[in-house]
Amino acid sequence: MILFLLSFLFIYGSGHLYLLVKIKSACAPGRRTTWLLVLWSLLMVTAPILVHRLEHSGLEEPARLTALAGYIWMGWLFYYILLGLLFDVLSLLSRLAAKLFGFRNILRSSSRRIFLGTIILAAALVGYGFFEAQTIRLTKVVLPTDKLPQGITRLRVVQISDLHLGLLVGRDRLRTVAETIRQATPDIVVATGDLVDGQGDNLMALARQLREIPAAYGKFAILGNHELYAGTSHSQAFLQQAGFEVLRNETRSVAGQLVIAGMDDRRRGTWPIEGSDKEAQLLQGLGAKQSFILLLKHRPQIDPASLGHFDLQLSGHVHGGQLFPFGLLVGRFYPVPVGVLHPLAQGYIYVSRGAGTWGPPIRVLAPPEVTIIDLVPTTRTDR
Repeated sequence: MILFLLSFLFIYGSGHLYLLVKIKSACAPGRRTTWLLVLWSLLMVTAPILVHRLEHSGLEEPARLTALAGYIWMGWLFYYILLGLLFDVLSLLSRLAAKLFGFRNILRSSSRRIFLGTIILAAALVGYGFFEAQTIRLTKVVLPTDKLPQGITRLRVVQISDLHLGLLVGRDRLRTVAETIRQATPDIVVATGDLVDGQGDNLMALARQLREIPAAYGKFAILGNHELYAGTSHSQAFLQQAGFEVLRNETRSVAGQLVIAGMDDRRRGTWPIEGSDKEAQLLQGLGAKQSFILLLKHRPQIDPASLGHFDLQLSGHVHGGQLFPFGLLVGRFYPVPVGVLHPLAQGYIYVSRGAGTWGPPIRVLAPPEVTIIDLVPTTRTDR
């Protein structure tokens, strides 16, 4: 944890240093303004730590306001640096082309003009991302199967993931998500982790909105990494209060129609990873069942030993990258497409982009979603 904190402070502090250098070059601020900018930078670098301390001291409203300012600033700074470095590289290439080949330097402009343009573009991206994060999309997937009981024409599973209820994602977002689920008329609701965040101890008042969602065959949830950060007992109590049955490395048979297997998020404190062998043992213990087997697993990792022992894995965790271009990097760590039903050697996996945000309350080219999975009988043309 100390190593992570030091790494964060170094990287985030370096980003602010880059900004200060650009301001100095473009605007030549006086000594007093420079010191104010330095103080602001120090405040923003330490804002996430300050939020944590304020919240654990019971000062929830100051913590929320600090988090809102600090994380929106973090999102803006990220895009300012990304665009600034892009302009730096293009400007360098343009100067080299002009010097070596006699081309006209098309990017020749004052540093002040480029600085102001970059500020505006970064702000526009943050504004767009804030709007996109509020707009929940309903994604529908149809999966034919020959494992539904006779006479069942459709079994509707609705998946929610990565809502991150806490300081910045609260009652209003939850109301939108709950209404979206309700309009989908689910038979089963599943939550694939990170419904709550590592912040926020006053979430029980929000449980009622989830508890009132009707689901003919029940609601089921697993623990993601943020439920573990928030405290297992606290998170499990919230999920149960919200009407979910929490599956912790266990299975449930639902109305004789399917079996739901739910796995805790794997802890990484030791090697081998805690729980790394539990999944295959649990699924293989089901034997040659004729029921449809639905695996709930927070991280979109596929255990080769589990293949052939489940029909569909539902996961989340990655947020679709949340901020472009992180979505391009996600595939390097979790090489499974996000937001589409993806066939495996045996069975399928669907990875949700999630319905909330973590850190900056913005999404850029990674819209939030609630997912409908319709299991339908295999027809003659499907065989």
